[in-house]
Amino acid sequence: MVTYLCLVTDDDRVFKALADPTRRLLLDRLFVRDGRSLSDLESDVDMTRFGVMKHLRLLEEAGLVTTRKAGREKLHFLNVVPIRLIHDRWIDKYTEPQVAALTSLKTELEQTMTTAATATTVQVHRVYIKATPQAIWDAITRPEWSKRYGYRAVVNYDLRAGGRFEALTGDGMPGMDPTACVVEGEVISADPPHRLVQTWRPTWLDEPFTTVTYEIREGQDGVCSLTLTHDVRDAPQTAAQTSGSVEGAGGGWPEVLSDLKSLLETGSGMYT
Repeated sequence: MVTYLCLVTDDDRVFKALADPTRRLLLDRLFVRDGRSLSDLESDVDMTRFGVMKHLRLLEEAGLVTTRKAGREKLHFLNVVPIRLIHDRWIDKYTEPQVAALTSLKTELEQTMTTAATATTVQVHRVYIKATPQAIWDAITRPEWSKRYGYRAVVNYDLRAGGRFEALTGDGMPGMDPTACVVEGEVISADPPHRLVQTWRPTWLDEPFTTVTYEIREGQDGVCSLTLTHDVRDAPQTAAQTSGSVEGAGGGWPEVLSDLKSLLETGSGMYT
């Protein structure tokens, strides 16, 4: 007799969440306009309020939706990081026609839709990482870590209120001066290793500074959640770049966070 051990993984939760057409519809609605309340989403679905709440809870458990309070309302945001991880784990690895459906799904959720990206005023991304809060904090704020994932920039932080932040090209951007500053900003507040709030502006864009907040929360079994909230109001080009919706400009925050997770959990980034 053979006994099969069934382990529920993060991938299983994502696939299960995406298997339902109503949940896919809710994700589509959030893709078009992010940061929506339950009442707003309920108006798009022919279903009771309780039914919509149940679907949103399953999407949140799968990591596909994140929430945050805004006054008395609870706003829902699309989190494409799990989609990116599914893509890197399954689609890049295989090329058989059977995965065409997954490719279409990834394209649908992450396709180039600059109008949708630029209409968003707040981006919320969340990833779960099996690492300590200090390890995640160091990976965000220390140059010896930042140059190993994402865009391979070399970050320099003065971790005090009013301290300078800069990201240099380093060796990760061939053909560019390795000392050139590509992103600049200022630290608003730092609470190591749990919360960092800073301004953030790409130096090549003529747009105002935006605000990025990193929040690290320790969970069970050595797993932490890292939530990145990017307030991109009045900065539509920045919003498009960081959402990953600009052709040839990389995968934005979803790719950066996925690569960070890979580095901390396996010792190497997704592309190394």
